[in-house]
Amino acid sequence: MKLFHTSDWHLGRMLYGRSLLEDQQWFLEQVFLPAVEREKPACVLLAGDVYDRQIAPVEALKLFDSTLSRLVALGTKVCIISGNHDGAQRMALLKGALRQSGVYFATELADAFAPVMLEQGEEKLQLFLLPYFDAAQAREFLGDDSLRGEGTCLEALLQRLVPLFAPDAGHVLVSHCFAAGSHTSDSESTLFVGGSGQVPPSLFDPFDYAALGHLHGPQKAGEKGRYSGSPLKYSVDEAQQQKGYVQLCWNGASFQEQFVPCTPLHDVRRIQGLFADLLAAGEQSPCPDYVELVLTDQAPVLLAAQRLQPFYPRLLSVSNPWAAADAAGERAAKLQGQDDFTVFSSFLQEVCQTTPDEEDKALFREVLEEAQDKA
Repeated sequence: MKLFHTSDWHLGRMLYGRSLLEDQQWFLEQVFLPAVEREKPACVLLAGDVYDRQIAPVEALKLFDSTLSRLVALGTKVCIISGNHDGAQRMALLKGALRQSGVYFATELADAFAPVMLEQGEEKLQLFLLPYFDAAQAREFLGDDSLRGEGTCLEALLQRLVPLFAPDAGHVLVSHCFAAGSHTSDSESTLFVGGSGQVPPSLFDPFDYAALGHLHGPQKAGEKGRYSGSPLKYSVDEAQQQKGYVQLCWNGASFQEQFVPCTPLHDVRRIQGLFADLLAAGEQSPCPDYVELVLTDQAPVLLAAQRLQPFYPRLLSVSNPWAAADAAGERAAKLQGQDDFTVFSSFLQEVCQTTPDEEDKALFREVLEEAQDKA
């Protein structure tokens, strides 16, 4: 029995103010759906963050609707959980009716306790769909105010799911969470303070596979957990990541996993070089990708972005680290030997574009004294 595991589509995403909807549509219509038609998986697991924000733009809604319609027409079941970016209540609309078409939405914790059973010949898989939740939601659902942190809450929830395991089936968890020890990207929201938002990967061990969403880099999470990663690059620091989805094959006893890489319509890259070289390369062969250009010139370059833009039409930014380092060095030299309050005032003026008032001064002195007492 085949399954496709994907997540973090973030339909409607913007990159440096540029809409990625064209790229997302290309991935779904030219890459993912043809693969479903070709490989005929029994189910697609979509592990959260279908949309990029709770109130998704109409174009994103239409794209998801057409994608679901195509999956249903292909006879493939679809299991979807809401992620932290999704509007769970909005996604819940018509979820009861959609179950009749083989589309299963999990938008509240109670949905995890109604597992989906897949059967193909002699093979059976029981899917537990656990949407994104915070500790407060788990405490209310479980009626236990003593639970603290997402790890403890997830453990309590999974302890109640394991007794529901069908003995003659494999067991799959679909979850949207941050597994401890995993690698993050700049495009992910910071959802935790300290380690309170992280969950131990060992919690997934009772399952045969944990299809995870939330982190955008494809990676393993313990023995049983795996992030498919986002299908596209959503920040420049993901430039070196290989994007795609995971194809699973259940043989009745264990899963075989295969990461399927996908080539995007437009790549996301960071390119370094001298201004003259970047300009010459662009004139010779215009670059269609989303690019961040980093100049290595040791002198200012006037109107660099405007001069490069015609040859890099999806230019995200142009920076010159030498200029920034030189400016930082000048600021440091000016502040050398100054007292703490002068440094604080300079920070507010240069970074926040404001001058500290008497309330700011009093608060700064209070915090500084507290810090010195603890030192």
